[in-house]
Amino acid sequence: MKKIARALLASAVLFGGAAVAQSTAQAGEIAVIVKTVNSTFWQNVQKGADAALKEAGGGNTLTFQGPASESAIADEVNMVENAVNRGVAGIVLAPSDPDALVPAVKKAWEARIPVVIIDSLLAKGAEQYYQSYLATDNRNAGELAAKALIDKVGTEGKIAVMSYVAGAGSEIGRVGGFTDYIKAHSKLQIVGPFYSQSQMATALNQTTDVLAANPDLKGIFGANEPTAIGMARAIKQAGKSGKIVAVGFDGNQDLQEFVKDGTLAAIIVQGSFQMGDLGVKTVSKLIKKEKVDKFVDTGAVVVTKANIDQPEAKNVLY
Repeated sequence: MKKIARALLASAVLFGGAAVAQSTAQAGEIAVIVKTVNSTFWQNVQKGADAALKEAGGGNTLTFQGPASESAIADEVNMVENAVNRGVAGIVLAPSDPDALVPAVKKAWEARIPVVIIDSLLAKGAEQYYQSYLATDNRNAGELAAKALIDKVGTEGKIAVMSYVAGAGSEIGRVGGFTDYIKAHSKLQIVGPFYSQSQMATALNQTTDVLAANPDLKGIFGANEPTAIGMARAIKQAGKSGKIVAVGFDGNQDLQEFVKDGTLAAIIVQGSFQMGDLGVKTVSKLIKKEKVDKFVDTGAVVVTKANIDQPEAKNVLY
C-alpha cells in the first residue's frame, strides 16, 4: 500500500507540472510582483495592471508588491514564496535575478499557480515553470540605442556604458545587444560597463568620475531609468550637455525633460504600461484555462526631440 501511495503521489506531482498552464484556481488574488516599487517605470506597470483587472472583470483582486530596491533580490524571492503559500490565483513576476527566482517560480508551478514573467527572463531551463514571457526584446532595444549613438558620434572614438544590475535578465540582453552592435558596426572603444545597482545617486557619481577620467569621451549610454537620470544629471553638472552624445533608457518625466533640453540625444522607451496590462490579461486567461503565447514582445520606441510630441512617443512615455 505504501508503494501504491508513493506512486500515486508521484503521479500527482507529475500531473501538477503538466497541467500548470490550466490552473484550478478560480476568482482570487492576482499577485503582481516587480523588481522595486520605487521607480516610475514599475509604477507605470502597476497602472497597466490595474487597467487590465478593471477591464477583465471576473471577480479577481490584484496586489502589487516589490522590494525597496532592485538589488534586494531575497526580498522579492520571499514575496513570490509568500504568494504561493497564500494560494493566489496567478502571479505576474518581473524577476530581479535570473537564477535566484527560479526555485520560487518552481514552487508556484508545483502548486498549479500560473506564472507570467514580464521584463526580464529567468535562467535557461526554467521555461517549464512559467507559461508566458512578456517583455521588450531587450537585445533589439540595446541595438536601437547603439544605432542612435553611432548616428550622432560616428564610428570612431570613445564611449561609456553606464549599466545597472549585473546579471539581471534585461541587463544581459540590453547591454549585450548594445555592446555587440557597437563592436560589429564601429571602431568605438567602450569604457565600462559600470553598475549603478539601479541607484540614481550611484549613477550620478559614477558618471561624474567617468567624465573626469575621460575628457575625450564622445558618447555615453545609460541602460535603465535611474541610471539614465543619474547619468544625465552628471552631464549637466559637468557642463557637458550637448557636448557629449548621451542616450538613455526608459521614459519618465525627468528623462523626457533631458531630451527636450538636449542633455539626452535620445531615450529608448519600453511599453511599461503594456507589460502590466498584458501581464494581468494573460494570467487572467490562464486562470480561465485559455491558451496564451509563450512570448510577447511589448516593444520599444526611440524618442528624440524631433518626435517626443508625436503619438508614437506619447503612447509609451509616462
